[in-house]
Parts: sequence; C-alpha cells; structure tokens
Amino acid sequence: MEKDASAPDPSRQRNGFSGFLYGEFTDPLNDGVRYSVSLTESVLTIQRISSSPDRTKVVFNLSDCIGSRAYRGPDSADIGAYFTAYFYPFKKRWMSTGVARQRVEQCFRVALVQDPLVNLREAERWARAIQDASVLQAPRRDGVVYTELRRPCRTMILVNPHSGRGQALQLFTGHIQAMLTEASVPYTLVITEHQNHARELVRNADLSQWDALVIMSGDGLLFEVINGLMEREDWQQAIQTPLGMLPGGSGNALAASIHHYSQSPPAWNEELLLSCGFMLCKGLVGSLDLVSVHLASRQRLFSFLSLAWGFVADVDIESEKYRHVGAIRFLMGTLVRLASLRVYQGRLAYLPAKETPKPAKERVKATPLTFTPQQPSLCSPLPCHLIPNASPNQSSLKNCIDTNLNQNSITNSSNVITNMRPETQSNNRTTSLVDSLLPSLDQPVPENWTVVNEEDFVLVLAIYQSHLAEDLWTVPGAMADDGLIHLFYVTAGISRPALLRLFLAMEKGSHLACGCPHLVYEKVRALRLEPISQQGMITVDGEVVEYGPIQAQVHPRMAKVICG
Repeated sequence: MEKDASAPDPSRQRNGFSGFLYGEFTDPLNDGVRYSVSLTESVLTIQRISSSPDRTKVVFNLSDCIGSRAYRGPDSADIGAYFTAYFYPFKKRWMSTGVARQRVEQCFRVALVQDPLVNLREAERWARAIQDASVLQAPRRDGVVYTELRRPCRTMILVNPHSGRGQALQLFTGHIQAMLTEASVPYTLVITEHQNHARELVRNADLSQWDALVIMSGDGLLFEVINGLMEREDWQQAIQTPLGMLPGGSGNALAASIHHYSQSPPAWNEELLLSCGFMLCKGLVGSLDLVSVHLASRQRLFSFLSLAWGFVADVDIESEKYRHVGAIRFLMGTLVRLASLRVYQGRLAYLPAKETPKPAKERVKATPLTFTPQQPSLCSPLPCHLIPNASPNQSSLKNCIDTNLNQNSITNSSNVITNMRPETQSNNRTTSLVDSLLPSLDQPVPENWTVVNEEDFVLVLAIYQSHLAEDLWTVPGAMADDGLIHLFYVTAGISRPALLRLFLAMEKGSHLACGCPHLVYEKVRALRLEPISQQGMITVDGEVVEYGPIQAQVHPRMAKVICG
C-alpha cells in the first residue's frame, strides 16, 4: 500500500521488503524475449527464458540499487505497464584498469492480463518491493554506526557555478539530476550568487523544511555552510543536519575522503562524482569531526578539512590563477613554488593525542586556563595584538526556492573568510561551544603540550581527513570521526627534489614511508601556531584567513555527513 510522501511510514523504513517475489515478464523492446525475474531481500535475479541449456543468469545486488519506478508506456493502446530498476555496480573501466561504479538499467514489460490497470498495479508492486529492499541493503562498513536519511529526503542542493573550471552546474545536470530522479529524491537547487551567499542562507533558513544540505562545489562552499550553521541561535540542532558533498571544484578533498572511507576503489573526476551521488541516494549518515579555530582578532570559525601555513597554503592560493585547468592547477602551483622555495619562521605547539583530556562540558562556560610558563616561546604569554572583533555581515540574501519534486531554484559564491562569529556567552536561548583544551591566545599554552624546538619551517599542515585533494592521499589512516588532528610539518633544509618526491608519494599515500628526516607527523587534539615571519598566508579549509597567531582544537563527531 502506498503512503503519502509527506508522511512516510516508519515501519517501512525499518522493515522494508520482506519475502520473495517471482514473475515472468517480456523485454520492453521485444515481446518475443521473456525473462524470469526473482527478488529476495538482497538480490534481483534475471534469467532469460529459453530452451538453451546454458541460459545466462544475471544477479544484481540490491546494495547497488538506488531506486525503481513503475509507469505506463507512451502508447495509449499499449495494455502493458513497465517497471525499471536502477543499479550502480562496480564494473571494469572501459579505457583503463580497475573498476568503478557504472549505471545499469533493468526494465521489464508487464502484460499479464488485458486490463491495463491490473498490469500497472503489478508493475507498481514490483517497483515498491525493489525500492524497499534496496533501502535496507545500503553498503555498510563493519564497526561503523550509521543513521539514515528520512525518506523521502527533502534536500537543498547548493551549487557554486564558478567553482573549479566553472562546470559544477553542468556536472549536476549531466550526472546527478538523473540519479536523484531515479532514487525519487525531492530537491531544491540553489545557485549561489556571491561570496558568503550559502553561509547567509543556511544561517537564516527554516531548517525544519530540509532533511539534508548538499553542496555541489569545491570544499569552500561547505566551509560557508558549516560556519553559517554554527552562527545560528539553534546551532546545536542545526549542525546535526546531514551534509552531503558532491565534487564540483578543483580539490574536492572531502568528497575524495568520503569515497575513500567507503572502502571503494580509487576514483577521480566524474567517477568520484558518481560515487558521491550514489552515497547520497543510498542515504546513510555518519559522524564528522569539526575543528574550532581561533584567530588573533578573537574571531572563531569552524573547519572540517585543514589548517595550513607555508608551502601548502602558498600553492593553494597562488594556483587560483590556474583554476581553469581543474585539479592540475595544484601541480602547476607546486612546480612554481618549488622554483622559489620559501622558509617561514614561527613557533608551533600541540597537545598530543596520547594526552587524555577531561570531558568537555560544552554547555557551560569554562573557567579560563592559566599556567605558569616553564620556558620562552609558546610557553610564555604570546606577544600578539588582539584585534577588536567586527560584527558579522548581516546583508540580505537573494534566494528563490521551489520545493516541488526535482525542480530547480536559481539563486554564486567565492572564497574568503570575513567576520566569523566569536564565541558567545551562555543565555536562556543558547549556549556557546566551549574549547576546553585552549587557553586564550594571549595566555601561555598548558604544560602538557609539546613545544616544537624548530622555528624554521617549509610548511605546517593540520588535516582531519584522509585526502587534501582528489589525488593527495595525505593521511592513509584517517577517518571522518577519529577525533584527531593529523599534524604534519616540514623543517627547513629539505631540498627541492626531496619535497617534490614527498608530494608525488602522497598520491599513493606512501610519503610517510619515504624516511624524510625533515618530515614530522603527529596525532594531536589541539595546536597553536605563531608566525614570526612578517609575510605569509594561513588557510583554513583552503580559504585565506588573517595572518597571525592561530590555535585550534578538535570536536569529535560534532556534525553529520552523508557517507558510505
């Protein structure tokens, strides 16, 4: 029995299809070809009915199925009805080695009797059974706790048409739009029009109207969305809105990481997009760590990917001029920066992950931490000037939203950090997130922190996902919710060829095995960086932030992400 789409039957979500179906149907293009079709809770089996003894049997796993639909044919005189199931199994690539998800459509004609309505009802029965069974067969990893998206999942999809090579909207219409239709996912398409548009939109939106927020862009647009959610009065509830990532930029680090976590074979470009679209349609939700970042101006922002200073930040920002060539921009930027390698002076300290911090009381204001300095540098008060905080930009936003099934709304965005919301005091309506591991930036770091002796660096990179870009497997052992900041730094003295070898090895995740004496890797829960060099760039999630002292701590499993 069909249910109202606005009020899905929870029992169907829990129990789904139960039992066994068998039928015999014809090929939609040739009535002379008949198939026996059987459906169990896990597979759809198709076999051509023939007198030949070696009849081929094809088995499709429902874990690869995103949806099924029933319909009448275009010819009104046709008494038959049709049902189609949509699969995305792993298949061998056409032009290269390995496997990737590829679309397979299986369609059947139902003409059991002369009554068209009876045939349509039978086709609908099969389509519903396939759909329900496929929901329960989403590919799950052992030991991972998932929740599931509401069905039907009311989805807002935010697209930055200028990200990457400026093809995000074309990639959406050419690949994702059809998948959402096949999976019966209702969505609203919002095209961002200016910098911080997405941040403003989600900060003010009625999130009760949405079951998921999906970003079709590079990582910068997700940065906007996360910070917009954290600026809301109801941030504790808002940040629990499941977030989806569809790669449409140059780096696509989070999309590559989520694909990697799903234990799928490596994928790039459109194959990566198809994988992320598949996970969106299957609707599994996992946890995502966020990192709270404090700037010298007392501003606080939230990060899901990385904090970088030195070589990595330089390449990321300076390669913007090559964004028209896509992901290869980073290789071009790397070669240019290697030609004039810079060394930065600064001080670095961190809280090792082996230190077990006391549970953070995130709903009460913490007492400021004070410690007696034991040595100079970061263990003494920082000589940094704290800049008065500016008020958040409250400019009005343009949007046009149409919530009809698979209808677009057209409402652009660039990437710079400005005026992020600082930590607020507790009141009757909301409480601030407390960074219990961090003292104020003008106070010394705690005694249980490690202070790095070196002060001359080529790069400092704090990353919390497995990939820094589609082709940079930076932390092979990272997980989206491992509660860790993976801290890398490279000290001065490394040669240009050695640094290039490190980044080439990173494509396969083998850079840690290179034995480079200038590369240091630590798992940490918090860190502080104090640049001494007067010139340089610091980026958070690939976005330039103010240059100066900066510190950060991880908040495990704070957000939700659509994954596999």
